[in-house]
Amino acid sequence: MIRIASVIPLTLALAVALAGTACTRAPGVAEPSTVGGDGSQAAEPAMVENDTPEAAEPVTVDGDGSAITLAPLTAADIEGASLAGELACSFSAGSGESPLLLAKGDVASDAPGRGVVKVGSYVEPIAAPGGFDGMLRGARFSGAGKVVVIELTGPATGGGESPPSPATLTYHRADGARRTFAGQWQCGP
Repeated sequence: MIRIASVIPLTLALAVALAGTACTRAPGVAEPSTVGGDGSQAAEPAMVENDTPEAAEPVTVDGDGSAITLAPLTAADIEGASLAGELACSFSAGSGESPLLLAKGDVASDAPGRGVVKVGSYVEPIAAPGGFDGMLRGARFSGAGKVVVIELTGPATGGGESPPSPATLTYHRADGARRTFAGQWQCGP
């Protein structure tokens, strides 16, 4: 028969060892916060090799828990959208990548710029006020059940008539879910 008095010191020693291990972090790595500004649980920030949080949210946060997945637009998707406008702006994950968002508008126009994003396998329309000029420095696009915000994060890189600028695309779904993608915003002919 095991005596309880002999088990208690062993249990305490194990608990202390586990607590010490759980509290130990690698040097220079900050403790991630799991509580959002509104008191809700938030996803931990993704860490990159230099131990700094990434600018983009790598996963969908908040909402009903289902993922926001944007797919690159194909040539057929773009042709099928029949977007009107003199000039276009696009957001892509990187140079040479197919766009995740494409929008067109007229210069010096009050008509909205019209565009598309591909959510999963569905091409969905979006619009932003101000035509082409309203999209040059980022834009706030609206569509059924969504808002897509493009924010420039740095100066244009490269030369030429329409060099790309580093940017983020944040997709906000009507249920409160959001996901941010890092990439580049490019406007021009």
